[in-house]
Amino acid sequence: MGASLLQSQSFPAAARGGTETLDDVALAAAGDVRAFERVYRLHLPRVHSLVRRMTAGRDADELTQDVFVRLWQKIGSFRGDSAFGTWLHRLAVNVVIERFRSDTTRRQRHLDGEDVFETLPALTRSGDLSMDLDTAVTRLPEGAREIFVLHDVEGYKHGEIAEMLGISIGTSKAQLHRARMMLRKHLRAQS
Repeated sequence: MGASLLQSQSFPAAARGGTETLDDVALAAAGDVRAFERVYRLHLPRVHSLVRRMTAGRDADELTQDVFVRLWQKIGSFRGDSAFGTWLHRLAVNVVIERFRSDTTRRQRHLDGEDVFETLPALTRSGDLSMDLDTAVTRLPEGAREIFVLHDVEGYKHGEIAEMLGISIGTSKAQLHRARMMLRKHLRAQS
């Protein structure tokens, strides 16, 4: 059955590329557990990194596993309109967003004041600006951090972010500005 699905499955050119093999994707969609394991191993580092950044490390391992459970459930719906890695990335973002939506504090994360850094313990300077930035990002309020990661780290546009999060484009822009100002203030205080 896997071979017939593989032969009948034709992915557009946009889905090709990268190091993943579409053969493994097609076989996994047909239920081949070993092919799914290869897809999992190939994509685990990038998915985990994305989840860790979006959640400031909170429940990153659990959420990463949730992404791959969802992938197992939905891999058959991959049509090949984009690269598989891009499709999986979007699936991961959606899993994280669903978790945020289920939190009762979802609305509060957009209302935290800019004085949030005043209530946090001071960081020790590592001497490595990238480490200081990573640490500062983890200390942003959830809404500001989520939008900063999606826009500045992952490259999503404000319209896409607004659609994913169920917010207005203006809110996305305002939260990004807020995140950048808070990061700037925090990093200046550390220098």
